[in-house]
Amino acid sequence: MATCSLSSGDNDEINDPGAAPYGNFINYYTFNPPENRLSLIPATLLQDLGYRDQNTLILDVGCNSGELSVAFYKHLLQEPVSQQESADSRVNLLGFDLDEILIQRAQQNNPLPDSISFIPLDITKDTDQLQDYLKQHGCSHFHLCLCLAVTMWVHLNHGDAGLLQLLSRLASISQHLLLEAQPWKCYRSAARRLRKLGRSDFDHFKSLKIRGDVAEQAREHLERHCGMELVQSFGSTTWDRKLLLFKKR
Repeated sequence: MATCSLSSGDNDEINDPGAAPYGNFINYYTFNPPENRLSLIPATLLQDLGYRDQNTLILDVGCNSGELSVAFYKHLLQEPVSQQESADSRVNLLGFDLDEILIQRAQQNNPLPDSISFIPLDITKDTDQLQDYLKQHGCSHFHLCLCLAVTMWVHLNHGDAGLLQLLSRLASISQHLLLEAQPWKCYRSAARRLRKLGRSDFDHFKSLKIRGDVAEQAREHLERHCGMELVQSFGSTTWDRKLLLFKKR
């Protein structure tokens, strides 16, 4: 999962799965397979949210190489629908990541190019492409936004302000937001991995004021400042990360 600026490193860094200071792991889904999240999410989620009979747009933030995007799409559309419902509605998913190599892999391996798209994008710098996508589909917002295991990387590389800006931006373009925020122990592990590789600490790690229960502080920001409310928790993944569903008020 990657969402902030990436500069090219040497071949050793690219091939070392621990060298991913932006979360852009080259083999992410081998150690955190899609099933870790999908086992907690009902296949009827879109219908439960009221999106059964309309065109629906899903956004996957920091989609890495796209395996979870595709698996999530198939998971939600495995429920049978009538021929009329299928004709009246369509689900499209847009995944983005700042790592162009990962996006190229996602594009090459995409089994559903008519319904799923992947683009390179750094959301901390630009959201114009997202607005263009919405206009292309005649919508003012994404019906469901996935932000899974992304917040820590933006937080570490852009500080408290960067994290809050990310949450605000996603809330502004989403009707529902499915959030998986890494707990603080993951921050310490990420910093430790970087030091083992002989690299300097994350720029903002020591100065972060948002610490401890990051998911709870993200919830407070979304509810107090972004017009969203927590409507459901799907429990915790095998990595002890909460899956929280928010809805625009």
